[in-house]
Amino acid sequence: MRCPYCRHADSRVVDSREADDGQLIRRRRSCPECGKRFTTVEEAVLAVVKRSGVTEPFSRTKIIGGVRKACQGRPVDDDSLALLAQRVEETVRAKGAAEIPSHEVGLAILGPLRDLDEIAYLRFASVYRSFDSLADFEREIETLRAAARTREQDRADAVDAAGRTS
Repeated sequence: MRCPYCRHADSRVVDSREADDGQLIRRRRSCPECGKRFTTVEEAVLAVVKRSGVTEPFSRTKIIGGVRKACQGRPVDDDSLALLAQRVEETVRAKGAAEIPSHEVGLAILGPLRDLDEIAYLRFASVYRSFDSLADFEREIETLRAAARTREQDRADAVDAAGRTS
């Protein structure tokens, strides 16, 4: 790293710390030439590749904007949307790729949105998956109902098991 004071071509890292929940790395550096210290901030940029082939930086704001449209008129607050966007970013960053297709970002949105609000999920899924007919909605609603039945059965089994151990 070039020194911003004397333009010497090298510097020494004195200290490194994570910032912004691990999204940034702040490094305190020292120049061996002039002895001055300075700070650098490093950020791993996650790029989203759109269907058209255009690449743009990942944006939580864009996620929130898209999901907010699906949540219009629903009892979903801004904090919940921010948390959803954070979960989506964590999911796509966990894949370890520097570039991710926009399709995978959409898939990463569906799970947390289903947990947040099923109506908003259906709205988002209908656009994202290009529903063409009522049958598409019916199929998705049946999937939601089956998942709800499974969750209810899991809860009943857990209560039953807890009752047997007491």
